Amino acid sequence: MNTVANTAPASGPSSIAGHTPKPHFLDGLAERGVRARLAQLRHGRVSLIERGQRTDYGSPSAHCPMSVQLDVLDPRFWGELAFGGSIGAGEAYMAGYWRCDDLTGLMRILLQNREVLDGMEGGLARLTAPLQKALHWTNRNTRSGSRRNIAAHYDLGNDFFALFLDPSLMYSCAYYETPQSTLEEAQQARLHRVCRHLKLGPDDHLLEIGTGWGGMAIHAAQHYGCRVTTTTISRQQYELARERVAAAGLQDRITLLLEDYRDLKGQYDKLVSLEMIEAVGHQFYGTYFAQCARLLKDDGLMLLQAITIADQRYEAARKSVDFIQRHIFPGSTIPSITALLNAITAKTDMKLVQLDDIGPHYATTLRHWRERFMARLGEVRLLGYTDTFIRMWDFYLCYCEGGFEERALGDVHMLLAKPGAR
Repeated sequence: MNTVANTAPASGPSSIAGHTPKPHFLDGLAERGVRARLAQLRHGRVSLIERGQRTDYGSPSAHCPMSVQLDVLDPRFWGELAFGGSIGAGEAYMAGYWRCDDLTGLMRILLQNREVLDGMEGGLARLTAPLQKALHWTNRNTRSGSRRNIAAHYDLGNDFFALFLDPSLMYSCAYYETPQSTLEEAQQARLHRVCRHLKLGPDDHLLEIGTGWGGMAIHAAQHYGCRVTTTTISRQQYELARERVAAAGLQDRITLLLEDYRDLKGQYDKLVSLEMIEAVGHQFYGTYFAQCARLLKDDGLMLLQAITIADQRYEAARKSVDFIQRHIFPGSTIPSITALLNAITAKTDMKLVQLDDIGPHYATTLRHWRERFMARLGEVRLLGYTDTFIRMWDFYLCYCEGGFEERALGDVHMLLAKPGAR
């Protein structure tokens, strides 16, 4: 893997949208600081090679048997990492300043050495943190901000996402019933699982917040016979979902809306939202769940699928900015289970009746997406995307895969019930 990173850099991070400048005249100081941090590795080994000289940090163990090789291709790598933390590491990777023979493995090693990772996010990286926070603040999820943030990611183009997603175009965690399950089989298994949790049937009217490309709505209408109303704020997703609903002959059962969740009206039997909550933002959790409760009948059920972070790390995480927020999902926030339940308790009459963490399945989902993405790089380039963009997506997918492998991230199905539900 990671073949896109095997060439020398063609341009620096200053050509990357959203890049935060670093003081590269201090690269020598930065190198000493980074190497001092790496010397604290206790689990797994990172072999760092620069100008033909190799230095090993840490060692494999039964607890962490992984060993990776990191090649420094440009000395500006040190300043980017020291002054930028994980954002700087990602931007240096995008620029081609370094490569790794197992990028997911590197992420896992760093997560198993939390004190080293946290140290890299602190130290000199604190100097650029205020600017990162200011830039992130401009992406808050007001009505206009939400549309802008969604467009920044999903309007990359339907053809782009179709290159690596399964035929249902589901862009959220699948559920692998067996180790041999294909991506397509796992996505279908996840959708059936969601529908069964909701006890969907022909008499139900299901509301979906976050259409995607229509995969959930089409599945529910086809397999469970219910009516579906689904909404998105992405124009590109809306247009393709409309085409797919028509191709499936389901116009009489599926109503597509191009509306913000805050503007929805009516009442529904069931409600589903698959990994949309990450785009809501901490300050709007109460608004979101209060609206969901209003939209459900008194005996209604809601199934929320959400990426989550550990409760103990949530407050620090929501007040900081990482590579995903800076370059992939502007305005996003990964919630914790407690943060969600606090908002539900304070603003609704719903209660939690079932909670399942399918996070380990996300590591496999991401690996399948990355393998499909890397196998079709020629087509990615034909769509007009540069090697810098390709490296950004490689870093993003490995970054997330490592997080789920090490259980730093979870992915939960939360089944919520109104008072009259039985």
